[in-house]
Amino acid sequence: MNIFKRLFKIGQSEANSAIDKMEDPIKMTEQGIRDMKQELEKSLEALAQVKALAIRAKNEQEEHQDKAEDYHNKAILILKKAEKEQMEKEEADRLAKQALVKKEEAQQHITRAKEEVKKFNESIAQLENNIQGIKSNISNWENELKTLKARVKVSNATKNLNKQMAEIDSASTVSMLERMKEKVAQEEALAEAYGDIANASKSIDEELEKAADTSEAKADDDLSKLKEQLGLNNKDA
Repeated sequence: MNIFKRLFKIGQSEANSAIDKMEDPIKMTEQGIRDMKQELEKSLEALAQVKALAIRAKNEQEEHQDKAEDYHNKAILILKKAEKEQMEKEEADRLAKQALVKKEEAQQHITRAKEEVKKFNESIAQLENNIQGIKSNISNWENELKTLKARVKVSNATKNLNKQMAEIDSASTVSMLERMKEKVAQEEALAEAYGDIANASKSIDEELEKAADTSEAKADDDLSKLKEQLGLNNKDA
């Protein structure tokens, strides 16, 4: 059971770590920009498809327009032939009527094509507007990403510095500094004490040396002996 608990804790820790990584502002912003670029590609593809449909509908409209005019002209030509007795009137009426029916069918196709062209053009305008918005968002967020990276660097540096400062035990630091200050004062006092002892010992030695100095008396005795050898003592007397 303990093993399962430990495994669960490990899995939970890794999941939390993954969530923390997923919430990284730089990575999330970069992913968002990639998503917008993918959306832009899809919108451009859709725009191309709708434009193709609009072009096709426009071509159909022109094609049926030509057919409608052709059927209209054929009906006129047939009626003129009947008028000139170049064909039977009943046959001419029948064919002219069929031509007008075909013309009406072409007119219906023209109407339908016009409606399709209108709808496609509306979709094209909407898609182009969306594409411009996506492009603008991509440009803005790419600039924001540069600023965001700089802000993250500053915030991380500030966070690390504050963390280091927070981890410093100010009380123990002050206590240590006070101890160092006291130790220096003690060393200075000890040095001064040794100096006083050295000076005191030196003074006593000088006094003793002076009191026991026989160099001058010896010099006087040597002088008397020298004079005596030179026979000067009598003259001095």
